Amino acid sequence: MTAKYIMALDQGTTSSRCIIYDKQGMQISSAQREFRQIFPEAGWVEHDPMEIWSTQLEVALEALRHINAKADDIDSIGITNQRETTVVWDKRTGLPVYNAIVWQCRRTAGFCEDLKAEGLMDSYREKTGLLIDPYFSGTKLNWILEHVPDARAKAESGDLLFGTIETWLIWKLTGGRVHVTDYSNAARTMMFNIRTLKWDEEILQRLNIPVSMLPEVRPSSCIYGETDAEYFGRSIAIGGAAGDQQAALFGQTCFGEGDAKNTFGTGGFVLVNTGSNIVRSGNGLLSTIAWGIGDHVEYALEGSVFVSGAAIKWLRDELGIIQSAADTDGMARLVEDTAGVYVVPAFTGLGAPYWDPYARGGILGITRGTSRNHIVRATLESMAYQTYDLLKAIEEDMGQAIQNFKVDGGAAANDFLLEFQADILGQDVYRPVCIETTSLGAAYLAGLATGFWKSKDDIVSNWKIDRIFHPKMDEERREKLISGWHEAVARIIPGH
Repeated sequence: MTAKYIMALDQGTTSSRCIIYDKQGMQISSAQREFRQIFPEAGWVEHDPMEIWSTQLEVALEALRHINAKADDIDSIGITNQRETTVVWDKRTGLPVYNAIVWQCRRTAGFCEDLKAEGLMDSYREKTGLLIDPYFSGTKLNWILEHVPDARAKAESGDLLFGTIETWLIWKLTGGRVHVTDYSNAARTMMFNIRTLKWDEEILQRLNIPVSMLPEVRPSSCIYGETDAEYFGRSIAIGGAAGDQQAALFGQTCFGEGDAKNTFGTGGFVLVNTGSNIVRSGNGLLSTIAWGIGDHVEYALEGSVFVSGAAIKWLRDELGIIQSAADTDGMARLVEDTAGVYVVPAFTGLGAPYWDPYARGGILGITRGTSRNHIVRATLESMAYQTYDLLKAIEEDMGQAIQNFKVDGGAAANDFLLEFQADILGQDVYRPVCIETTSLGAAYLAGLATGFWKSKDDIVSNWKIDRIFHPKMDEERREKLISGWHEAVARIIPGH
């Protein structure tokens, strides 16, 4: 019997999810589990890799149970993941030597300053497409080797393995038989040369990282191996992997040069496909690999903000002024505007185009009349302002306007946010029927590897518009609001 579905494992920053898709790209079943966020010190963020593994396996089994499906019904598995998060484990015991250090973690800011002081920024940027920043995996891996007892000695003797989250999950799913990463994830480590498509020996030497720890780098759409039969009753091919933002670009069918999308996830990420060209940014954006299929690699230009949807979680969990994310749309509409309030959610520093790891968040413009509705509205608006900053920087670097701007991610369900986004950009914003395009992209990559989908044309025909948001704000008001946003950002940068 021919398998009917593709399983996508979506391992995000705050939850593990599994979504099962059919050939039309429609969700058939899903399951989700949140897991702990660990904050040992200010600016430090960690996860328990074993909790990530256990929750990811649980939701995979649960999604199958929801539709009474078995392994025989699944053609293959695609994996997408929070990027840059760093796991180091003992290949003999299969146990992590330390918690996963999350992409948001800023503990290596000092080491990054040292690397910059050595004049390495230009060469690292030329090789990796990235800035020297605590965001990326390389300095996190160095920290583990330098600070975890016996880690350095074990690594030198070949007993430790490094991986970003998809590498860790593939290793666990295959019973420790396969240690791989894909081009898109390798490109986010600050150790991979995106021009030669190899781990960079000079960078590894400076970061003092043994090459024996590093996974084999393979295309984003290919058969990496098969799951151990104990997990699903029989083995299933693992056919695709990509970092979450590249997977979303693929899921949005942004296959042409100049096609762009924004994902409202824990962070906010605008990516534009640059084809076979590596576009070097003059605006603090990142040149990165979009995906590799066969022997062909495509590139992207990316702007990243560290806190987007996570600010909504902050309203719920830390401030307690909303019960759920769904409350924010209605609360924002209870007030005409923010009454001059701006929220700058720089909880772990500022990403593109500012790149200041020492900036911290602020609520500015508060008066005695400020209500929780104003703060909720200002928080939603901050997500749109950050997207505006990224898109304008990308357009300047590309030398062209971005058309057909697509959005996805959980917060893309919020109509108020997308209405305001269209107003601030002064252009249409396109929301697809499926806003979970991160997991959908992983499913597509896996299905292409097995022939479940024959070509990209099959995938393009699946993409459907839910709604187009048209701008309604006049130019004078738009410019005034954007100016106020930039003034608010300037105020939370140290020393400004």
